This record gives sequence, C-alpha cells and structure tokens, in this order.
Amino acid sequence: MAVVLGANQYGKAEVRLVRVTRDSGDDAERHELSDLTVSVALAGDLADTHTAGDNAKVLTTDTQKNTVYAFARDGVGEIEEFGLRLARHFVDSQPSVHRARVRIDQHAWERLGSAPHSFARSGREIRTATATFDGEAAHVVSGLRDLVLMNTTDSEFWGYPKDRYTTLAETKDRILATAVTARWRHASPDSDWAESYAGSRTALVEAFADTYSFSLQQTLYAMGSRVLERRPEIAEVRLSLPNRHHFPVDLSPYGLDNPGEVFHAADRPYGLIEGAVTRDDAPPAPLAWDLAEGGL
Repeated sequence: MAVVLGANQYGKAEVRLVRVTRDSGDDAERHELSDLTVSVALAGDLADTHTAGDNAKVLTTDTQKNTVYAFARDGVGEIEEFGLRLARHFVDSQPSVHRARVRIDQHAWERLGSAPHSFARSGREIRTATATFDGEAAHVVSGLRDLVLMNTTDSEFWGYPKDRYTTLAETKDRILATAVTARWRHASPDSDWAESYAGSRTALVEAFADTYSFSLQQTLYAMGSRVLERRPEIAEVRLSLPNRHHFPVDLSPYGLDNPGEVFHAADRPYGLIEGAVTRDDAPPAPLAWDLAEGGL
C-alpha cells in the first residue's frame, strides 16, 4: 500500500486588525475606522514540509500576520480589494506558494453623532469577502452573515406531507424570521466593491420584505433572484437561511386569548434552508466557491 500526501494548506487565522484613517486636511480631527478579522491560507509546493520536515518553502504564519499589518499601513479601503492585494502578494513573492486565499470579516462601527473620532460598535451584520489568486486567475466572493430579518405576517406554511410523526399544524399566518448568510460570486475581480455590496444587500432585504412567502425556500429563491436581476456583475448567489421559529403562546390557562400577538422565540432546533441561485450562462467557478467556504 502506498501512502501519499493529499490536498493541504496552511496559514494564519483570524488576524485582528483595526485601521484608523486620520484626515490630513482641514478636518484633521475626523477619523475613519476599519475593524477587520483577516484569515490567510496558502497552498503549493509543500510536500517536503509534510513528509520530511523541510521548512525551506514555508512562509511562516507569523510573517503572514505581519504582512497583513504592513499592507494596512497603505490603507485598507474596500475589503475585496485589500484581500486581492494580499493574495497576489503571497503568490507573486513566494515561488513555493501557488494559491492564496484571504478571507475577511468587516465589523461595523457607527459614529457617535457629529463626534469626529468617537464610535459605537454596531449591531449590524458582518460584511465578508474572500479573495483567491493562483498566479493566473483571481476570484472574489463577497457576502454577509447574521443579517437578521423578520416579517410579522404575509407568511404561510401548509400543504406539506404528513405521517405518524408529524405534529406541526398548518398555518395561513405566521412570523417569518431568519439570520441571513449570503455569498455572491463576482464574474470579474474588478468591480465597484462598495456599490456592489450596498446594492446586493438592498436587493436581499427588499426581496425578503416584498415576497409573500409560502415557504422559506420560496423566499430564498426570491432573494437570490433579486440580486442577480439588479447586479449584472454577480454570477451566482448562495444563501443559508435558518428558520428562527416563533410559536404562539397558549394563554388559555390564564383565561386569556392570543390573537397572534404573543410568541415564544425558539432558538433550537431550527430548520435550515440553503440554496444557490445562478445565471444560466454563468461559468462555473468551483475553486472560488470551495475556497470561500473554507475548503481546499
């Protein structure tokens, strides 16, 4: 029996980076804030490292961390562009590195009124981006997670098969709530990243609000379709929607009715609805998707 080394990668995970941009003009006291978590993964000619303990081709993970900080000195800008800069650097500067993946989470802060340098951590969703480069082609997957949405009506769920284990009652009026994780693949690594993100987020939110839902699957498809209809630079959208169940509370033991106003918010178990919405002429990009999901 022969034993061989399979797919492998290594890197520095969750580098915490805060970048303060100070205005050098007339408004010198005004600051802008970028708060990122950056994870780097490198793959390439690393067989000797695994099989013989030869570290001659290993760019240390500490060096990767330091590179993130050094590149931030020139500014961060949009996280997709920052990720591309880092990914291209690791491949172009290290002959043993054939592919670099840089995943970035951006944590939101809100300015406190008109204060030039005071902020509060925002409870909004986390913006995400993954940039990959293999020496020839670059791919960018943008997205978000923990975008919590709720419709308090205009949602039904009925007509499903029932067997001896089914206890869920059909409903023609329910709360529909979820915490959206969405990733969208760009057709090109060149885009107006800020506009694309803002437009995609708006499309997701508006589709959720506009759709009279007979299932969370239907809502997922409507959300992905809305993004592709409005954003020609995006080839595919992948969505993961946990169903945050809200069950009406039985108030009859207390002599009270409940006309759809008092609910128990259950955190687990929960339904998990996942799917992709793709342009029919979009070229496949398994590398970009696999790397965005953290695979090899």
